[in-house]
Formats: sequence, C-alpha cells, structure tokens
Amino acid sequence: MATQPTLTQQFATEYAKGAVPGMLRAIRLIKRANGLILIGALTASYLHQAHYLAQLGAGMFAWIVPAVFDLAMLSMLTITQTTGMAVDAKRAAMKILVVVVTISAAVNFAAPGPLGLRIIFALVVGLVAGVEWVAAKIRPDFAAIEEREVSVISEVRPNRKLDPEVAKARAAKAAETRRAKQAAREAQEAARAEAARLRAAKAAEKARARAERDTLEHFLEPRREAIGAHRAP
Repeated sequence: MATQPTLTQQFATEYAKGAVPGMLRAIRLIKRANGLILIGALTASYLHQAHYLAQLGAGMFAWIVPAVFDLAMLSMLTITQTTGMAVDAKRAAMKILVVVVTISAAVNFAAPGPLGLRIIFALVVGLVAGVEWVAAKIRPDFAAIEEREVSVISEVRPNRKLDPEVAKARAAKAAETRRAKQAAREAQEAARAEAARLRAAKAAEKARARAERDTLEHFLEPRREAIGAHRAP
C-alpha cells in the first residue's frame, strides 16, 4: 500500500514545480527593471550635461557631445560584460569606460547648482555602469540549486529517500562544478600574471638595448669627431 504523502511533502512538490518558472520570471523582471533604470539614468545625465553645455554657448554641440559620451559608455559596458569577448577587447573597453565615466561625471558635477544636486547627478553616471555590471551577473547558480535540491529531498521525503548513490553523484557533480569554476578563476589570474610578467620583461629588454645603444654612441662619438677633424682641410 502506497504511503500517503504528508502536507509538507505535498507543499515541497508543488513548490518545486513552480521554482524554475518563478526564477525565470524574477530574472526577466530584474533585467527589465535594470533596463528602465539604465534608460532613466542615461536620460537624466544626458539632459543635465546638454543643458549645462548649452548655457556655456556650445550651440548644437551641447546636444551631440553628451550623446556621444553616453553611447560610448553603453558600448564599452556591453563589451566588458559580454561572455566570450576577447580579453584584450574587454581590457581596452574597460580603459575607455573609465575615461568616459570620469569625464561624464565631471561635467555633471561641474554644472551650476547646489552641491548636493551636483553630487547626485555625478553619481547617476556611476549608476549607469553599476546597473549594467549587475545585469551581466544575473544568472542561476546551478551547483547551489542542485545542492539545495538534494538537501530538501532528504528533509521532506523521509519515507522516499533519495538513493544514496544518486545523492552522492549529485553532490560530487556540484563539488566538481565548484572546483572547475575555481580552477578557471585561478587560470585566468595566472594568465594575467604571466602577461604582466612578459610585458615587464619586454620593457626591461627594450630599456637594456636602449642603454647599450646610448653607451655605444657615447663611446663612438669622440672618435667620429676626431676622424672628422683629421679629414678636414
């Protein structure tokens, strides 16, 4: 005779059915909200800068220049947060992003008005970068979800326990996923360190070669002068 599931087990089953759709809805909602925040922050920054530059007499350029900076900021953010983008492209985009954000925040802060208002408009520029950075990080942690699934099944289904071998395999898979992520992070850090070491070695080699050339030129210059003086009529 089959065992009647308890209320807790029934609730856990129904909750598990809605967990994935609920998570997907939350991700979509957060991304839409982040998009609206991004649009609002860029619009506020753009209009504030354009109004200030128009007061300075920039004419039609008051409306073009801020748009260029805001679009450049959005483009660089997209490059830095796109999965699979080349590392050197991300590195270059990050450098440009720092310059663009600094200039845009400086213009917002330089606009006339109360100090608090100027600080708020400068922080709006940082909000644009922050929102895009967070939006790129939104994704499920599958290893944690699998760990939690094993834990919940063991807690609420005492009469229908998960097979020990299956539980062991799932736990091993989750641990392997964590180790793979850690190894990938360590490999990236090692690659960055090796690249920095190679750049430093190349710079040192160039400096050494330049010093040798300077020394040789310094050594030969008096002899060239002496030969020139000897040949002179």
